[in-house]
Order: sequence, then structure tokens, then C-alpha cells
Amino acid sequence: MTVGESVRDPAKYYRNNFANTLNLLDAMRRHAAGHFIFSSTAAIFGEPEYVPIDEQHPKQPINPYGYSKLAVEQILADYDRAYGLRSVCLRYFNAAGADPDARIGERHDPESHLIPLVLQVASGRGAHIQIFGNDYKTPDGTCIRDYIHIVDLCEAHLLALERLRAGAMSARFNLGNGSGFSVAEVIDTAERVTGMRIARVVAPRRPGDTARLIADSKLARDELGWRPRYDDLRTIVAHAWAWEQKMAARRTS
Repeated sequence: MTVGESVRDPAKYYRNNFANTLNLLDAMRRHAAGHFIFSSTAAIFGEPEYVPIDEQHPKQPINPYGYSKLAVEQILADYDRAYGLRSVCLRYFNAAGADPDARIGERHDPESHLIPLVLQVASGRGAHIQIFGNDYKTPDGTCIRDYIHIVDLCEAHLLALERLRAGAMSARFNLGNGSGFSVAEVIDTAERVTGMRIARVVAPRRPGDTARLIADSKLARDELGWRPRYDDLRTIVAHAWAWEQKMAARRTS
């Protein structure tokens, strides 16, 4: 699921994120399932008016991916008021990394996330990494994103469920590390972690991309007791690299 694809094929995103979620929620009502954890996204905010982005930031999506996720957040608020179905919306910034023991990791087909794509180049499965735009208003001209380790995301899900089961009201939380790293910084870090030179090719900007997305996760820390364990970029990349190497070994065995 990517921002660019949602611009090219919005029907797919509205059907999956909006229509199918509505069907799921109605099935939950029929079976008296009263708790729902929703994987939302920073894309609901659109072009930031300020960073870091807190939960009160205006919601002005600029692509169908963000619009479809925001629509589900509205459905959940309405279902809570009308039917008592309580929920927690977790607004991911950029999920990244892999299990520290390389038991599980990212494996999209086709791959669309920056860190795995960069590491595919490092392992010889790609000739170069494309940088979509180097003329943004950022220090090095490339987009800045807040990368959050998947293990920390899993922990937030557990805490959110425990919160609902304890009787808490519905809520929305931003999930990120509060630190932004540019595309160029991610590639530089990957070169240091892997010891490999990673070729870069600058391509045009993608529709729907924003220059800078950085989370303010104070509310999640205060109300969920959530504390990221893997909040530095080098560790996130290193865990993803261990997974990429494991997959490469399987392909050649």
C-alpha cells in the first residue's frame, strides 16, 4: 500500500480501507466484538503546518491513501457514539526495521519501502536506488520521514488493546520517534551498516509526497506508557540488513 499507487488507482484504496473496513465493523457488531485497533497513518495530516505533528494537527490529506484512512477514523468515532464500539487509532509514521533476531521482516511484492529497497541494492539485487525529488525545502533537498521500528509498533498495539480492555475510552495516538531522517541520510546510514556503496539516481517527485513528516508521540508515551526501544536509525537499518541477508541466503541455497 503506497501513496503513489493510491493516486494512480484510488478505487483500490477506497475499497480496501473504507468499504472493507465498514464491512468488518458491521461483522463485529453482529458478533458483539467491542474493541478495534486501527492501523492509521501520518498521511491523514497532509502537508504539515508545523512539526513535530501532534494529534491536534489539522487533518488535510493530499492523496487517496490519507483520505481513505481518515474516513475510517471518522467511521470509528461515529460507531463509538452510536454502537459503543470502542477503538484506538494508531497513526504510524514510517514503519521500518525487522525482528532483531531476523525471524521476520519486510517482504512486499513488489517492494515499495525505502529501507528494504536501499538494502536490496546493497545486497546486489538492485542496480541503484531512486531518489524521488531532491529539491524539497529540506537541508539536503530530499524528503524527511520519521522511522519507527516494527517491534515498537507491536508494543504500541498491545498497550492499546490492554487500555481498551481496562475500560478506557476510544483514542487516537501518533506513533513515531520524534526524529526525522532524510532519504539521503537513510542511504548514507545503509552504506555505513553494510559497508557497500549504494548507487543513487534522482527521479522526479512522486504525486502526493510531502517534504517533512515527523511525529509528536508525547500522548502515546503519557497515556499508553509507550517507550520506543529501537529509536535510532542505525539500529533500524541494521535489523533490516540482517533480514535482507537471511533472505538472500535462502534464495541461493
